[in-house]
Amino acid sequence: MDGKHYFTDNRDLPSNRREITYFFQGREYQFITDDGVFSKSEVDYGTHTLLKAAAEEDPLSGRVLDMGCGYGVIGIVLKGMNPDLDVTVSDVNQRALELAKLNSERNHAPVTAVYSDGLEGLSGEMFSAVLTNPPIRTGKKTVYRMFEEAHAHLADGGRFYAVIRRNQGAESAMNKLAELYGSCDLIDRSRGYWVLRCIRQ
Repeated sequence: MDGKHYFTDNRDLPSNRREITYFFQGREYQFITDDGVFSKSEVDYGTHTLLKAAAEEDPLSGRVLDMGCGYGVIGIVLKGMNPDLDVTVSDVNQRALELAKLNSERNHAPVTAVYSDGLEGLSGEMFSAVLTNPPIRTGKKTVYRMFEEAHAHLADGGRFYAVIRRNQGAESAMNKLAELYGSCDLIDRSRGYWVLRCIRQ
């Protein structure tokens, strides 16, 4: 990407859109991706593992946030699974956010797309669940700030889900989340990916 990362403003990067197909729980989703966004060739396995774990939990309800949404997979699939959800997707990458809006329309899964660095663009908004496949390459300081901001925007009893590879700091992230929430559960693991869940008490 010539030094351009998916978590920076890379709108000047030449566009190279393509369509990918993703199947989840018997439904087919079509996503438009592009250069300069995370996991442009296929839905990341970590994202798939997170969705699978969340789907096996008690059903989500109310207002749900896909934080660092990329081209919108988590939020769009959750909306597709449960049309009654009020889903917001957010990202600091404008190109990714544009794709998330497009993919929401293509998959008939209406979501609210918000430009936001972490949750700075969602001041005062509260959610019943926040899910994220965090941008590990931004570094621990940024990822942990996202954890802290998510905690501040969760209603009482709200759930936070994150997926992180074990060799990219899952254990230390779990410890950080346990400090924030009082406890953190490892609810699934597959191919080195850990799905962590916390409940705001």
